Amino acid sequence: MSAEYRVHVQVDAPFHDRVDSDDLAAIAQRTLELEGVPAGELTIVITDAERVRELNRTYRGVDAPTDVLSFPMQGEPLPEEASVPYLGDVVIAYPVAEQQARELGHSPQEELRLLVVHGVLHLLGYDHATPEEEARMWARQEAVLGRKYVGPGGERYRSGEDEEA
Repeated sequence: MSAEYRVHVQVDAPFHDRVDSDDLAAIAQRTLELEGVPAGELTIVITDAERVRELNRTYRGVDAPTDVLSFPMQGEPLPEEASVPYLGDVVIAYPVAEQQARELGHSPQEELRLLVVHGVLHLLGYDHATPEEEARMWARQEAVLGRKYVGPGGERYRSGEDEEA
């Protein structure tokens, strides 16, 4: 019996022609597979920085844009007809991802892939509040993506001040 994954990708109109939604869905599914998740459904939203800033302010009390926010389901009941568990939502600010990609010398799509993996790992309970948690989470990101991401000064790449909401 194979795993069942449902990944929905919603891209705001200004970014439609800049985002490969199928690629993002595939990397989210790969993350779930490598983490041994037997089944799951999630939504990835690609939007603008202001929308992410509003979510960040509302749910984290931080009035600033960020690259990615994760909203895991927290024991909320699912509809009776749900055949797979709903894991949550990953919301990415395209303009922030684009800027980070420029600074790090890779494509915006590659940055989106990294942020999707990062966000999905947050949905699965990973965090990076301590050095040990960060090392574990970054190792999982690298395993999914098949490479390390380093910043302009050679330091291990850190995404923006993302968090689980």
